[in-house]
Amino acid sequence: MAVLEQTERRGLLLRMLPPGMYNGRASALIERSFIVYSRSWLIFVSGFFEPFFYLLAFQYGFGLLVKEVVGPGGQTMSYIAFVAPALLASSAMNGAVFDSTFNVFFKFRYAKLYDAMLSTPIGPFDIAIGEISWAVMRGGIYAVGFLGVMFAMGLVSSLWVLLLVPVALLLAFAFAAVGMACATFLRSPSQFDYIQLAIMPMFLFSTTFYPITVYPEALRIVVQCFPLYHGIELMRGLSVGVFELGMLGHVGYLVVMAAIGLWATSRRLGNLLLR
Repeated sequence: MAVLEQTERRGLLLRMLPPGMYNGRASALIERSFIVYSRSWLIFVSGFFEPFFYLLAFQYGFGLLVKEVVGPGGQTMSYIAFVAPALLASSAMNGAVFDSTFNVFFKFRYAKLYDAMLSTPIGPFDIAIGEISWAVMRGGIYAVGFLGVMFAMGLVSSLWVLLLVPVALLLAFAFAAVGMACATFLRSPSQFDYIQLAIMPMFLFSTTFYPITVYPEALRIVVQCFPLYHGIELMRGLSVGVFELGMLGHVGYLVVMAAIGLWATSRRLGNLLLR
């Protein structure tokens, strides 16, 4: 039954997309990425340690100065428990962005890997789905590892925290899709500074370390436009079992972002590789 449904979905995409765009071979790119990273696993796990070190620093440093804060639903919670879901969201974002920008850029501009793939039964949409799926898997692995650290440090107060993993996958999907589209516009490695110029302010100001109420009203509107803000707020609420109607807005934002990014990526790859 599952094979039949997969075949039907593949047939639907084949009918919807222009000829040559999609051949249902995205799994080949995921398999290739798995083989490559299995030989350089230290690079793979490096993205996990940055938010982990942040968590330790707040646990034994700043967390000793700020004991408690007001969290989702007006609940009082420890400061480290307030920060932990935000760092988990940042970890998923970083893993997805790294794979979908740096790796894609060098495969596309220098290795010419995608040009070679088009001589096989692989289309631009296959490439987009395969690379984004691998970036999502990487972001998800970071999230699971970080969640394990949260359990070990006693920062989990509700089993609803397990929902942080699918949220991390959605967040990684959204950032990977948009990140890969952006990577196709980069012309040289020096332009990666633009990526960092976008990622760093989001990490610092998307309510990662303090609630949005500390901002003036005008700045709150700006912060609420950041995609990481929506991921953090969604994770922070789920981490303590608080469910609010506004969470649907956070999910909707990330879903729309992922859809736009996937469309833009496949369109850019089609224009650049099939011309």
